[in-house]
Amino acid sequence: MPKLLLVDDEDKFRISLAKRLELRGYESVALDNGVDAVKVVRNDPEIDVVILDRNMPGVTGEQVLREIKEFRPELQVIFLTGHGSVKSAMEVGKLEAFTYLEKPCDQERLIEAIEAARANKAQVMERLEIPQVEKGSLFKWFVGSHNSRPGVIIFGLLIFIALILMPAPQRMKELLSTPKTGTTNDLHIGYASYNKLKMGESITDYYARTYKVGTETKSEKSDLKIYCMTIGQSTFRARAMLGVLVVAALFWATGAMPIGVTALLVGVFMYFLGIMGPDDVAMAYAKDAVIFIFGVLTLSRVISKTGLDRRIGLLLLGPAKSLPRLLFIFLPLMAVACSFISEHALVAFIMPMFMLVYITSIQQQGIKKDHALAVIFVLSLCFAANCGGPGSPAAGGRNAVMIGILADYGVAPTFGQWVKYGLPFVPVMALVIGGYFFLVMRRKVKVKELNVASIVRQASEKIGPMDRKEYITAAVLVGLILLWVTASDVLGMGGPIILALVALNLFRILRWKDVTGIHWEVVALYASACAMGKGLAITGAALYLADAFIAILPDFMSHGTGLAIATSLFTGITTNFMSDGATVSAIGPITVPMATIADTPPLMVGLATAFASSFAHMLIIGTPNNAIAYAMAKDPLTGEQLVTLADFFKHGSIVLLLSFAVLWFWTFLGYWQWIGF
Repeated sequence: MPKLLLVDDEDKFRISLAKRLELRGYESVALDNGVDAVKVVRNDPEIDVVILDRNMPGVTGEQVLREIKEFRPELQVIFLTGHGSVKSAMEVGKLEAFTYLEKPCDQERLIEAIEAARANKAQVMERLEIPQVEKGSLFKWFVGSHNSRPGVIIFGLLIFIALILMPAPQRMKELLSTPKTGTTNDLHIGYASYNKLKMGESITDYYARTYKVGTETKSEKSDLKIYCMTIGQSTFRARAMLGVLVVAALFWATGAMPIGVTALLVGVFMYFLGIMGPDDVAMAYAKDAVIFIFGVLTLSRVISKTGLDRRIGLLLLGPAKSLPRLLFIFLPLMAVACSFISEHALVAFIMPMFMLVYITSIQQQGIKKDHALAVIFVLSLCFAANCGGPGSPAAGGRNAVMIGILADYGVAPTFGQWVKYGLPFVPVMALVIGGYFFLVMRRKVKVKELNVASIVRQASEKIGPMDRKEYITAAVLVGLILLWVTASDVLGMGGPIILALVALNLFRILRWKDVTGIHWEVVALYASACAMGKGLAITGAALYLADAFIAILPDFMSHGTGLAIATSLFTGITTNFMSDGATVSAIGPITVPMATIADTPPLMVGLATAFASSFAHMLIIGTPNNAIAYAMAKDPLTGEQLVTLADFFKHGSIVLLLSFAVLWFWTFLGYWQWIGF
């Protein structure tokens, strides 16, 4: 039975209204003052809607509304007053009252307002990330709802405890305790910091020395502090990081708790389990990629605010006059562009336009939501941008990492060589992605007539010609892209975008309010992914995972094209749980020397590893593209998340398999056989 709170100082009216509402099936709590109303709201979570008088002695209705919203922002309040005014209506509107009714009010109109308020409460709770837990049984509580799934949380923590309490595998002990000899036979040659190990030093020794963890002692020859770890302490930390990986992936995939909270939980584990010192954990969160994500989200708000996104959309989406053209013409062009220009920036520029097209399309069709259309827009864009990675060395930092690894073995490819081996993959994969979404989702789309180019053109025409702010923003944007292309090796990806934001503020285009309004949970998520990748690498947990995978390879996959297939399989799966750069950093040093030992061209295996690191389709932590698109895929009116983590996982898993199929049969067994090494 819905429960209402009636607050009115007129006794006869309050008692009469309570009785009439009870006859209509509502349970009511009737009070004559605002002070008691605030107390009830704080202590009774079952209150669904508040019906509030404005003019009461002691505390006014506006003051009560303000306090109710402070304690229960999701609670819907209906103002019902005999002392209404335009000024009062404006004030309570600012305080987010649901509606404003004047006495005397028709009962049917009041009932309609109550039911509309109850329905809107669910949307507000989703926007504010307040869990909506069904009442009725322990099982329902256990299953929970999005952002609050106690069963998944308990299951994840049990897995974590089991991983850290189980005996360390013998292979893990060997990898972490073997001293460096400097030969290709070293067991731990694939360790991310192998080149920094001293001769005769093990991973455990290096880890303790570099990150100052373990047991602290003083040197006999000086007062310098030295740190050392037993193999038991070292393997404990490696198992702990494996547990962090499993728990974070599980929570992100299922929505067990809010994304940002899970991101903080990664840091909690790393702090309290002694993975690194406090400063090093903080530094692991504050990578250049995190600054880049923050900057892109802020810049996208500015571009959208000025209207420049509509001009960019008109330029890029011109051919997309129907859904098939969007999937089979725009996506390949987008993927190829992402091979040479920052795919993260392109996703950030296009996503606001896709959201504009989505909202306009459903409004024209008179529907509230079209989940299938939202999935097509967001996921096809993300996956096509991801698969632009193999096209050229300029497509991402992971490619630069692989070139560095190959250079250590004297086989680094030129820009042209990389393009020759990688670019033919890109448009074919984009067409496959387009075909998948066309076949699977087109019958589920409610919007039957879709002309993306026309909607973008109309939106652009509505705001008239470009103004001063748009020209300045466009100039800053061009300068930003030039800095990314020419100076990212020195300034990184974050430095140029911070400069761009400062410049936009100096021209009074960017306000601090724009910065505070971005989706910070996505920034926190990507920061935690960077920190988790760092922890997996330095503890040797990533090395152990790679070594375990290699150990189960059958003979036919231990050399030649089979080895390229095997390494791409492992890389493609791993990159969904770690950032792409961290994946190549951890796996590349293993796969390239493996190729040398197996009498296979190192360039073949190195490129296979780098290409597959672009297949981060399943989770949003694997690449900034997914994180940026997820953050922007919200209904601007209701704040509802249009594409969920489950959508990424479901469709991303299938596209991951399709990516492997195209890479293996079109690239490895296709034109690579013709080009040769």
